[in-house]
Amino acid sequence: MTKVVYSAPDEFGHFGTFGGKFIPETLVKNAADLEKEYLKAKDDPEFIKTLEGLLRDYVGRPTPLYHAARLSEKLGGAAIWLKREDLCHTGAHKINNALGQVLLAKRMGKKRVIAETGAGQHGVATATVCALFDLQCIVYMGEEDIRRQAPNVARMKLLGAEVRPVSAGTRTLKDATSEAIRDWMNNPEETFYIVGSVIGMHPYPMMVRDFQAVIGRETRRQVVEQAGRMPDLVIACVGGGSNAIGMFFDFLPDARSVELVGVEAAGEGLEGKHAASLTKGEIGVLHGAMMKLLQDQYGQVLEAHSISAGLDYPGVGPEHCYLQRLGLVTYTSTTDSEALFALDTLAKTEGIICALESAHAVHYAMKRAPEMPKESIIVVNLSGRGDKDMGTIMQELNL
Repeated sequence: MTKVVYSAPDEFGHFGTFGGKFIPETLVKNAADLEKEYLKAKDDPEFIKTLEGLLRDYVGRPTPLYHAARLSEKLGGAAIWLKREDLCHTGAHKINNALGQVLLAKRMGKKRVIAETGAGQHGVATATVCALFDLQCIVYMGEEDIRRQAPNVARMKLLGAEVRPVSAGTRTLKDATSEAIRDWMNNPEETFYIVGSVIGMHPYPMMVRDFQAVIGRETRRQVVEQAGRMPDLVIACVGGGSNAIGMFFDFLPDARSVELVGVEAAGEGLEGKHAASLTKGEIGVLHGAMMKLLQDQYGQVLEAHSISAGLDYPGVGPEHCYLQRLGLVTYTSTTDSEALFALDTLAKTEGIICALESAHAVHYAMKRAPEMPKESIIVVNLSGRGDKDMGTIMQELNL
């Protein structure tokens, strides 16, 4: 099978027609300085050594690739393997990127760090690395997400971060991101903005992808060592898209022989409230980048909905838009009720309570496995654990 040749973004941060820098003049220097420093750091052996050491000794990498034998047997068909990002320190993949960016902040002499968060996992990861490196930390979080993710709010505060509630708009991730950008505009010199997903102005989509690509690198090696060959299908949930691009990136050269599927949040259904930007969105600009967005006929951004706070962003990373256009990755969606069913099933068969975000990917695996031959291999990126979602789970499942 011919390998796919894939190289993106270009020098201006464009993934085809997506991405770029749609930013106010006050942020142009910040973005340029960050890009310059990142391009130096990623080829600096000392930076790489420090990051790899922290990923190993602090985060707990490599995370396991686990054969979910009981779930596979229950469903019949393909064998399902889970990439256990839920076992990372702080409970999700977000720490991979937060560590990389905080090391850049230190290189650039920044003392003040800001971040946005939806489900709270990126906020917790940022608060964690700021505590580790003795940096001031401010996390912007929508009031609705604060309500849904109270345990993570408490964790951030315990770690020494200031959590600033955002009451504007939908009071969720979109609005928290907008407030963080405003903060950066007002404090450009002393502040480093740790973006939590593959969204925003260049170089963030590229940089966050590179820090998360450790997921796919490990998975490629592990699946060959443990299962004897490459997988047939690789699945990840997609909100902004960092865990998915982290899993997919090293598999892109084999995208003609390994099926890659990203699963968005269909919420209450694609004709109702949802967060399926790739499935139902149109091209527009949000938070400094061109991407597919949920928007009305006048270009106004619509409210996104998902039972999982980490997936209810009304846009999606520009690289995912580009991969969809190229046909290298297929994007589908899972509803709130389907995700809950998958979470419940995984818990009862494997003793693993995953995050509601990850449950969207698990449901798609449960749907596909019975249709595939027994010798087939499915890998699911289990992006986070479900501790943070227990309030929602208890309410929805009447526990």
